[in-house]
Amino acid sequence: MTRIAEPTGPQLPETQPACNTEDALPTASMADTVLLLLVLSVVQRLIGFVRASLFCRWLDPAELGRWDMSFAFLMTAGPLVVLALAGCLGRYVEYYRRRSRLRTFIRRTASLYFGLAIVGSVVVLAAAEPLSVLIFGTAAEAATVRLLAAALLAVTTFNYVYELAAALRNTRLAVSLQFVNSVLFALLGVGLLLGREVSATSVIIAYGAACSITVLPAVVWLVRNWTKLPEQSTAVAAEPNRFWRPLLFYSAWAWAAATLSNLFEVADRYMIVHFANGKPDQALALVGDYHASRLVPVLMVSVAALVGSIVTPHLSHDWERGERERVSQRLNLLAKLFGLLLLCGGGVILATAPWLFGSILGGKYGGGLAVLPLTLTYCVWFSLFLILENYVLCCERSHLVGVSMAAGLATNVVLNLLLLPRFGLPGAVAATAVGNAVALAAIMGFSYRHGLRFDKGTLLMALVPTVFLLGPIATAGAIVLL
Repeated sequence: MTRIAEPTGPQLPETQPACNTEDALPTASMADTVLLLLVLSVVQRLIGFVRASLFCRWLDPAELGRWDMSFAFLMTAGPLVVLALAGCLGRYVEYYRRRSRLRTFIRRTASLYFGLAIVGSVVVLAAAEPLSVLIFGTAAEAATVRLLAAALLAVTTFNYVYELAAALRNTRLAVSLQFVNSVLFALLGVGLLLGREVSATSVIIAYGAACSITVLPAVVWLVRNWTKLPEQSTAVAAEPNRFWRPLLFYSAWAWAAATLSNLFEVADRYMIVHFANGKPDQALALVGDYHASRLVPVLMVSVAALVGSIVTPHLSHDWERGERERVSQRLNLLAKLFGLLLLCGGGVILATAPWLFGSILGGKYGGGLAVLPLTLTYCVWFSLFLILENYVLCCERSHLVGVSMAAGLATNVVLNLLLLPRFGLPGAVAATAVGNAVALAAIMGFSYRHGLRFDKGTLLMALVPTVFLLGPIATAGAIVLL
């Protein structure tokens, strides 16, 4: 969810001046990018919500927990095994495009990337039993891990072609890849659950197949347009060391940031698998309950991530013009307006939760319904985190985002060790909530130290999500008072 700012380190080779001529590949304007992103994001999230609701309804809690842990593994292992190399595409594609070296750049990065992806998948395949213990808390799921090895290769391939399309500023292709992937996953997932077996295995197969199929049109597009890319440069070919140093430095930094962000996201579920009382299936059932409680709240987080990324260039524009006070005013206003919107959304979710969990999800996730107020609370806190982190990004202190998340992660892990064995799922979610509160407090503290002045409304909005714990009536009262 967090965004990566450019690190300082080894410099790019300057063996050839930038060219003024553009290649023949079409690109999209920023206005077109934002509009297309917003429209398809709304539709994609609606499809994702329907898909996830059906998965929750048809899978039992333990199977849903298996799918949740499988997906968490894929999202964490994906950038891990390829050293987050795809993250450098957005930074360096334009550099090599303008110097007529883009084909060399793509060929070299793709060769290393897919080599690492294949090696990573083979390692997962060979270490199926110990990884099964790590992911699912039991060696009995080794067959599932072997299936995840194949899915991992499909996911990393999809990630590369998506990042490449985005780096080439082909917005229609990049956004279409995400959209088609979401639709295919929904269709294949529902089809396999209805026609094969109702299990996490069917969902994993559907996800891997969706990623594999989605890649094909992107590969066809790249092959057809390969000759339109700028010609290779003999200067780069003669200096591979100067070519790789800045790329690997940037990727290593991005790898560390992505790993920290992913651990912050999934640590609580791994803690449940390994430290909850009971058998592995019981722990996975708790993860399934937790997954159900996050079904709607994570939509708020995804919207916050989208809004946060859209406002970054506008805030950066004000910052570079020296209008620091305007940046503070805009962030305060955005935090209050977005916080109020999330508060209203949370109130609606709480009011409709009995119907959602009873009628839509089949009445199987009582534990998820019980922890929903806590889940809503920390999702709002993390959403505010994604908005307010923009200040330290503007003042080029992006490492403070990582420090804040590390503080929240450490708090989460320590409290889970204390609360989870005694209180079960409520203890785990409470630990996660406190971890998110610590991360939010840290980023607010760092921002204040570097010049962001919070008004009373923003501070109140950071505290008011705790009203979810008092129920929908108290939440409605808080909304009226605000």
